Amino acid sequence: MRKEEIQGLWLGLAGVVIFALTLPMTRLAVGTPADPQMSGVFIALGRAAVAAIFSAAYLLATRAPWPTREQWLPLAITSAGVVFGFPLFTSIAMRYVEAVHASVIVGVLPLATAAVGAMLHRQKPSPGFWACAAAGSALVVAFAVLKAGSGVALHPADALLLAAMGCAAVGYGYGARLSQTMRAEHVICWALVISLPVTLPFALATRPQHELNDSAWWGFAYVAVFSMWIGFFAWYRGLALGGTVRVSQVQLVQPFLSMLFAVPLLGERLDTLTLAFAVAVIATVFVGKKMPVQLARA
Repeated sequence: MRKEEIQGLWLGLAGVVIFALTLPMTRLAVGTPADPQMSGVFIALGRAAVAAIFSAAYLLATRAPWPTREQWLPLAITSAGVVFGFPLFTSIAMRYVEAVHASVIVGVLPLATAAVGAMLHRQKPSPGFWACAAAGSALVVAFAVLKAGSGVALHPADALLLAAMGCAAVGYGYGARLSQTMRAEHVICWALVISLPVTLPFALATRPQHELNDSAWWGFAYVAVFSMWIGFFAWYRGLALGGTVRVSQVQLVQPFLSMLFAVPLLGERLDTLTLAFAVAVIATVFVGKKMPVQLARA
């Protein structure tokens, strides 16, 4: 692999580690049906509004140029995926499922991101690469079915989580494409700023009206600053350097990092079966990144 591809993988991994805390922290912020905290709508739009304020300051400080006419539509699509779709669907769903459960659904994201990336960037992964991606995703699905304990039935919130994965894949793909023509950190900043006229009024309208646990505010602060903002600096840069198809496979470790974080943060249980699947999925990532991927020429 080229030096920039290796750098892209490391930056992608840094972004994944940051994103891996998103589900546990969202669970802290939203609470449970027995002990509700913030509403899912407030968490989703509130975190975007907070991150947009930081983004506006950053764009001014770095004297970022205005997006070109050709960049506005991809920015809007990126915003729809990662500023609205993913946060809204996951925040609503997380009140009804544990972070460990939700984490396994995230396992379909690498394959979805790779598919979007291949389409947008005209990348041509080898059959071996797709075999590894499919094997990793199949392992995650098998894990979800085994942990469900009721045949192939999944929780209704899983539909929201799957929708969130689709939104994230599209947002990641278009964001990575924009990172080829503008600074990676500017992509998420502009996506957040152009969303502010919508996110801020709705966040204020849905703000909590009752006393909340301190942990809920800490969870909200994390998803606003790290999940919604800083994590994308590393992630979009990694996708731009290493290629969306290849770097997206690093996401296969994200479900299991989320599970590891959920144990101390939420008191959820991590068993031998989960660890066994974690090792198997990480193995597919290791093999998959060795497979050839023909990158589009600049």
